Amino acid sequence: MKKTIINFIKLLARYILIALNGGFICMGTKKNRIIFESFNGRDISDNPLAIYRQLISDRPELRQSCYFSVKPSEYRRLAQAFPTIQLLKRFTPGWVGYIGRADYWVMNSRMPKWWKKNRRTTYIQTWHGTPLKRLGVDIDQVEIPGSSTAKYHRDFVEEAARWDYLIAPNQYSKTIFSRAFQFHNRFLDIGYPRNDILYQQDNLAAINQLKQRLFGMVPKKVVMYAPTWRDDDYRVKGVYNFELPFDLATFFKNVDADTRLIIRPHYLVKDHIDITGFEDRVSIMADADINQLYLVTDLLITDYSSVMFDFANLKRPMLFFPYDLAHYRDELRGFYFNYDQQHLPGPMVTTAADFYQQLAIFNRDGEFSASAAQLAAFNDQFCAWENGSAAEKVSQLILRGNSND
Repeated sequence: MKKTIINFIKLLARYILIALNGGFICMGTKKNRIIFESFNGRDISDNPLAIYRQLISDRPELRQSCYFSVKPSEYRRLAQAFPTIQLLKRFTPGWVGYIGRADYWVMNSRMPKWWKKNRRTTYIQTWHGTPLKRLGVDIDQVEIPGSSTAKYHRDFVEEAARWDYLIAPNQYSKTIFSRAFQFHNRFLDIGYPRNDILYQQDNLAAINQLKQRLFGMVPKKVVMYAPTWRDDDYRVKGVYNFELPFDLATFFKNVDADTRLIIRPHYLVKDHIDITGFEDRVSIMADADINQLYLVTDLLITDYSSVMFDFANLKRPMLFFPYDLAHYRDELRGFYFNYDQQHLPGPMVTTAADFYQQLAIFNRDGEFSASAAQLAAFNDQFCAWENGSAAEKVSQLILRGNSND
């Protein structure tokens, strides 16, 4: 009974907000009002943050009219972490007036299709990764709780139709986005703004400063484990499980004493990781700027996560541990390219024994020489549009648009 009442109140609140928005979107937009949003308001990060910073650098006075839309539950944390950024609590009456008359939306995830956009608002969709796993209408069977495959496809296409611009990090992604999102408006073939820092701060002094800030010390080597999440591995809706596929004690037996391990989990599983006994050598960093984590990382360990495409910009070693490859590839999501030893930019292992063996090779050599050719080819295919200037190009697009009003 209590749950029914709560759901009714939420539904009523939604309709009130929709009604308010209906009035605001009939008005003109406010010049220079720009609403940014990262991961549906859960964070201030990724491409929207990189564009925001560039825009404020190019035109400091815009700080007064730029806002990040954040979930109310994250407001206090984000206000403390970003005291100079103006925040709006997502889906509140005050937020409606701002977003309903915004000049630009700059977002990296979908807005609910029931939320209407002012027809005068320019919507820049940055998206949030080069796809390895199938997206949008390319997913044959959606396993997300509360959504059917048909509804998921329909919602994706209807949302993509609202995007005026969509950033493409490479030609591979552009081709997939065109089909999977059925996107027919304008692409920005510029690479990802969030990756600009990988070209601007890839030097020893900057990296050591980051290490000191992140760890309170400068470890000799940093290894990051950044797996994807499993859509179907959940206890209840919204509560997902996490499995660490290697033993921490054995991991540290195969690396130098001053090696630091970063675990970068998906936000949905960050509270379900046990590192008891290794707190002084392992850091769980679900909320840190991942591009700063890339810069301090000497070896990336992943499975099917799109982090491989961003990290490839640094041309550093990667190790792939897809312990559930057959299930994930054949039953859950499916891949866009051949996920195998021949095509991946680093060794692929599926057992813990092989994983420790490759880890020891990296610890000894600092690289995987047998995978050097694949790493170079991977960089050529997926990083060709990246050069450290993507955020500047989006900033100039916005500034030019405003100057033409």
